Amino acid sequence: MLATQRAHMIGIVVSQTASTFFHDTSSYFPTIIQGIADVSNERNYATLLWLNNGSDSQNEETFARSIVQNRLMDGLLLISGSSSHMLVSNLVETTVPFVSIERPRVFADRVTYITIDNVEAAKTAARHLVQLGRRRIGTIMGPPENTDATDRLIGYHAVLDEAGLPINPAWEFIGQFTIETGVQGGRVLLKQGVDAIFAGSDQIAMGLLQACREAGARVPDDVAIVGFDDLPGAVEVTPTLTTVHHPIREKGAVATKLLLEMIEGQRSQPQQIFLPTHLVIRQSCGAASGLSHSQLQVKEV
Repeated sequence: MLATQRAHMIGIVVSQTASTFFHDTSSYFPTIIQGIADVSNERNYATLLWLNNGSDSQNEETFARSIVQNRLMDGLLLISGSSSHMLVSNLVETTVPFVSIERPRVFADRVTYITIDNVEAAKTAARHLVQLGRRRIGTIMGPPENTDATDRLIGYHAVLDEAGLPINPAWEFIGQFTIETGVQGGRVLLKQGVDAIFAGSDQIAMGLLQACREAGARVPDDVAIVGFDDLPGAVEVTPTLTTVHHPIREKGAVATKLLLEMIEGQRSQPQQIFLPTHLVIRQSCGAASGLSHSQLQVKEV
């Protein structure tokens, strides 16, 4: 450290509690951590995990201060679309290299981040349901403070608008990216008589399938379902889940490569990278084939 001025350690900041992180059955966090490990191990960098165990503003401030003042790390990776805006606000005023996995809620033009185009990916999913002839399309989405959830809701609204279909608040259920939200939201929306549901994550879609079984609603005959993420569980449920493929592991790997380039002085300007997504057609939507969405955008600021 004295010779190189580097600790060869990077911090991973996850805006989730320990209980949520270690009981994540969706495989989102384990998959993204694996992508980080693929690169950090190859480059001989150790990792230090930071978990936020509170949600009040005082705790957020303490958490952000602890990270910014820590001197053991050469740089930081921020995971989650709801990453602390307080932490990002503090980091942009320092020389600490950091990369956000997902677009941050603040200072996005001054931050290097890696993400997908959630709006366009959601449009692909919702438009597929429209093209299948569904007209009462509802959605179950994650929390409004999460940028991914917000963008996916925007994409859903845009497709309904372009198709001349009603945007009915009674057909929208907002919760978390969890199975529990899928069950709760499914019970509500099925009573509204929807004939299709765009689920903001595969976890939500899995809970939705449970709600359909409880209600005796046939999938896809009565209700077509499209999820988001293409997690391993998407092919383990019945019916198998039509979903947007989300390159989660690749996001972790690309973010780590960008961070190490910043640490080693190979990159100084903020960069925003959008990885491609595509729709994977399976049984839950009732289609034999579907649309695809693929794009790669790199924007130098």
